[in-house]
Amino acid sequence: MSSLQCYSTFKIDVSCAAITSFTDVASFLSLYDAKKLTYLLGGGSNSIFIEDFEGSILVNKIMGITHYDTPQNHHLRVGAGENWHELVTLCLQNKWYGMENLALIPGSVGACPIQNIGAYGCEVEKFIDSVECVLLETGEQVLLNNVDCQFGYRDSIFKHDLAGKVLITHVNFTLPKAYELETSYGELAQLDEPTPEKIYHKVIEVRQSKLPDPAQLGNAGSFFKNPVIDQAQFDAISENYASVPHFMVTDDREGRDERVKIPAAWLIDQAGFKGKTLNGVRCHPTQPLVLTNIGGASGADVLAMARDIVSSVKQKFGISLEAEVRLVGKTGLITL
Repeated sequence: MSSLQCYSTFKIDVSCAAITSFTDVASFLSLYDAKKLTYLLGGGSNSIFIEDFEGSILVNKIMGITHYDTPQNHHLRVGAGENWHELVTLCLQNKWYGMENLALIPGSVGACPIQNIGAYGCEVEKFIDSVECVLLETGEQVLLNNVDCQFGYRDSIFKHDLAGKVLITHVNFTLPKAYELETSYGELAQLDEPTPEKIYHKVIEVRQSKLPDPAQLGNAGSFFKNPVIDQAQFDAISENYASVPHFMVTDDREGRDERVKIPAAWLIDQAGFKGKTLNGVRCHPTQPLVLTNIGGASGADVLAMARDIVSSVKQKFGISLEAEVRLVGKTGLITL
């Protein structure tokens, strides 16, 4: 058995049958066997292994960044194994602007389209031109354009129709040279004469002040998605909580009217979990959206804390929180 503790930022002491890395499509195809239980892993910042995994782990280490210009855009082709924050930093250094709001999000580039990562009013789908994949069943290499990916809030086709069916090898980005700064969210609205550089540094400053560093304290970032509810449900909540923080959301792709996003952190705090500890798991005292491993946490502890939060928020507000992290059990993904 091989230890998984160093392959997941939550650092639960569990094992698997074997761990192997691959650096290109050919090496992946030589390793992958559809008949054997396998879990594909990137940076390990969004997967929490709840118990010993009975199969093997294949770690995506496909690297490489290429760039070319057109009159209107910067174009990048990035290996799925590249570190996300390092990519954002490289873009800023080269004045390829747009993704600075997404600085310091942990994980690999290959994970960004799966989650449709986002922060501070910006989602990565805005910049993804296409995603290169390998179909696991056939080994065929395919290219999915932005529409094919069916992006939604922290969502994509890779969590639904293509879940467990593809390996992401590269992500192709288009960054417009005529960019618009996004400063409407949180502390960014307070920036004086904002620039991409100021946004980048402010995002890092705020994230470091509120969020624990996975290198220092085991965690998987935001554990839950921020729920999006209809106006009637929001009005009912605001009758009792006049100062409830919220953001209006319009999803034209689904043909729905404006809806309301409420920070899951606020709901969790109101339910009394901020700073609460269960054995080795703590709801972080400065950002209750994050669960942390304060030492010796077990998968059972994680599930118990998470399910208690979901149940309490549901009872108090009538809102069902959904996990943003991927919880991995003995044979694959499990739900709360």
